[in-house]
Amino acid sequence: MPLPARAEVVVVGAGLAGLSAAWRLAAAGCDVHVLDAARHAGGRVATEVVDGFVVDRGFQVLNVGYPRVADLDLAALDLGWFWAGAVVRVDGRAHRVVDPRRRPAEVLGTLRAPIGSPARKAAIAGFSARAALTPVERLLRAPETTAEQRLRAAGVGDAAIDRFFRPFLAGVLLEDRLETSSRYLDLLWRSFARGPIGLPARGMQRIGEQLADRVGAGRVHLGVRVTAVSGTGVTSDDGPVRADAVVVATDPGTAAALVPAVTGSAPRQVTTHLHVLPASPTGDPLVVLGTPGGRLVNSVVLTDAQPAYSPDGRALVASSSLAPTREAEVRGEVAALHGVGPGDLEHLTSVTVTGAQPAALPPLQLRRAVDLGGGLYVCGDHRDTPSIQGAMASGARTARAVLAALRPARRGAA
Repeated sequence: MPLPARAEVVVVGAGLAGLSAAWRLAAAGCDVHVLDAARHAGGRVATEVVDGFVVDRGFQVLNVGYPRVADLDLAALDLGWFWAGAVVRVDGRAHRVVDPRRRPAEVLGTLRAPIGSPARKAAIAGFSARAALTPVERLLRAPETTAEQRLRAAGVGDAAIDRFFRPFLAGVLLEDRLETSSRYLDLLWRSFARGPIGLPARGMQRIGEQLADRVGAGRVHLGVRVTAVSGTGVTSDDGPVRADAVVVATDPGTAAALVPAVTGSAPRQVTTHLHVLPASPTGDPLVVLGTPGGRLVNSVVLTDAQPAYSPDGRALVASSSLAPTREAEVRGEVAALHGVGPGDLEHLTSVTVTGAQPAALPPLQLRRAVDLGGGLYVCGDHRDTPSIQGAMASGARTARAVLAALRPARRGAA
């Protein structure tokens, strides 16, 4: 469908933030159109098929503990689930650290895991319980430090930090110095404690596609590059579109180029290597954490959680490093983490994602302004937290702001 000459609202960017705003506006009766230079909906949450295997753009998961995940039709995503926990390797031996509330049979193994004394393990349980049960606003009122300082104050100990928390969080925060805001750590750990993580059967991109379907046929225009924006319309390679409101919902670098008043960047990056094994080494859907001094932060058999990622029953393994790495540099480490021989691994592909997400350093800036005035709005995970939750929450806030301006009599409709 060609671009309209005029629309009530134009959203620039078909990532999770822009689509979260757009479907709410469409549901409220707005004539909204979404433009994106990419050929797929979902933005950085992207998927391709390689030799029949479902390959996401880096190791990504859907955390059902995120509040805004309630916006999605989870049943339609056909999620496969990971266990809540991870495998820690020490001196060549694998030890499981699993949430005993969800896997009672793993209690004994978790108690024996070499991540600290019983008192330290009790401190880990206390830290998790505090994050899970404390209201969000109280968590946000706590004194802000770094993530490492918060963990040390919780008394979890050096062994737990270096063998469990640092590599586990590095896979999420895409930084291993634990310099992220303690407030974001609290929010993140709350989501892990309150909900499982999973993978859609058709890949993570299906999340964005589901939101795009709600916007409506012919209203999401892919492969259209926007070159200029204002509060009254946009200019694109396919022509101009006049509008009553314009929402810039791109990555922070593109947003700053289009709107000089916006500041932000996405300095975090990750390289993920995909390998195929004839079969899974264990069959248990747990992330295997990298070891201190290694290149990898984690490695996981994706098909243990979501068998649909494989076309023929073979196992698909994703292994991630924060620094750009070559497959040959990490093959031996991948094999050691899973207890297989390097020759057993068949390299499928490798993906380096630059600009993967913004940093969340203290002071954490939550709920940054989305209304720039004059009919121009901005949303994205750089306006909230660097996560699927942050992107979708920012989009929801932006939809409310647009409706408050365009249809004040229907305030709250979004």
